[in-house]
Amino acid sequence: MNTRATETVELPQTDSYYCEVPNDPCAIVMFGASGDLARRKLLPALYDLAVHACLAPRFRLLGYARTEMSDDDFRKRAGEFLPKTSGGDGEGGQGKLDEFLKHLQYFSGNYDDPAAFQRLSQRLEEIDREADLHGNRLFYLATPPDVYLKIIEQIGKAGLAKPKSDKSWTRVIIEKPFGHDKASAVDLNAKVLSVFNENQVYRIDHYLGKETVQNMLVFRFGNGIFEPLWNRNYIDHIQITAAEALGVERRGGFYENTGALRDMIQSHVLQLTSLVAMEAPATFDATAVRNEKIKVLQSIRPFSAESIWKLVVRGQYGPGTVGGKQVPGYRQEPGVNPNSATETFVALKVYVDNWRWSGVPFYLRTGKRLARPDTEVAIEFKKAPHMVFQGENVESNSLVLNIQPDEGISLSFGAKAPGGHMQIRPVKMDFRYKQAFGGGSRDAYATLINDCIRGDATLFDRADSVEAAWALVDPILDAWQKSPPPPFPNYPAGSQGPKAADDLIITDGRRWRPL
Repeated sequence: MNTRATETVELPQTDSYYCEVPNDPCAIVMFGASGDLARRKLLPALYDLAVHACLAPRFRLLGYARTEMSDDDFRKRAGEFLPKTSGGDGEGGQGKLDEFLKHLQYFSGNYDDPAAFQRLSQRLEEIDREADLHGNRLFYLATPPDVYLKIIEQIGKAGLAKPKSDKSWTRVIIEKPFGHDKASAVDLNAKVLSVFNENQVYRIDHYLGKETVQNMLVFRFGNGIFEPLWNRNYIDHIQITAAEALGVERRGGFYENTGALRDMIQSHVLQLTSLVAMEAPATFDATAVRNEKIKVLQSIRPFSAESIWKLVVRGQYGPGTVGGKQVPGYRQEPGVNPNSATETFVALKVYVDNWRWSGVPFYLRTGKRLARPDTEVAIEFKKAPHMVFQGENVESNSLVLNIQPDEGISLSFGAKAPGGHMQIRPVKMDFRYKQAFGGGSRDAYATLINDCIRGDATLFDRADSVEAAWALVDPILDAWQKSPPPPFPNYPAGSQGPKAADDLIITDGRRWRPL
């Protein structure tokens, strides 16, 4: 075993981080187990769940990839990086890592080979007998999207999609992007649902596993002082920002075929919008919550051919300075066309045409290589209707839900500054997860994998929600395809974004929250 396994990160000591009752025993088949997503996110998430007693003691993880590897090779590879990213509790961390690695096995095969999936079926039968897993199976598709259908088809042909008995379960997690446009999403949904039932399918968006995103529902519907204000009568506008300081890193080839609109707006940002704007569900379960979310997506005013050019801004970063370091422009990134028209920034204004939100604009923006990383939802309230304090320009109240990197909630309001004169100054009340609950914030992937094993689909996308989100962005994609972009690049790395994005909101007499 690699000696670096002792270099562990201390685990949180809060009791709430541990699971009171472990999940069902199961076999987890991770397709794409030799890839970057598995290494950086999925294996560390599963390790955290195991260390915190959220996985059943008898679970098994079977990595599946085309790369030839033995069980021991797979365990050794995992052991080399897991200690640096997850798990352990200081003293005794090596023992916990060794115990976790015992549950790992490996299977090599192509994703479209029927014979390989027959062997996989036999292997799962053996694992089930050896570990007494009750026939429970979770398939995780951590592969490039172009092989999703191949894997789904072979799972179906091998008879692996159907639960083994009335008391066992079989589920599949599918990573985003779920389709490339509405037509491909509809086709993918149809083919997935020809093999699995909808209640077996978990379309994952890791943003929904973040603590502040989940807390949004508790904040809104569990506190009587906020819900009465959450409507057009008191809210002036809402800003949702998903800003990154990073560029495309080594994903230039992927990003060239995706862009910010597909990568972020269609999934993460519209998911946040639906959670902010949804009505209270009758019960807190997957069906009720997702029913309310789809209503929001279906209520967003569609873009017309004319409104796209007024309400949507696209941008692409050029060379600049981020964190004091010079960085290249998007067109200079590896794998990127030097004349690329792919957008790395999108800002848009949308309206939710229903009783609660009529006339309230939602300003959405996302971008790479911006001034700093910041994902937040900002509720901007209307100003007081009458200024009794002469000469004082009282700012409106803001409620900000910080999603990353520093999860928490802040509320700004006006207060009198000390002294003999009536001077009003904005102040903030801050709540931070780390300060309130210690360091035990579970990783989003760990949260979602745990929910899937428990059979809780509340934080996962449903087929109709995916298709509704694509229906909103498809007209924008079509219009951009037919028209050349503005002169790219149109914002330097390390800035607030393109000037046109400022114009979009300044025209309405408002301004973006600074990054």
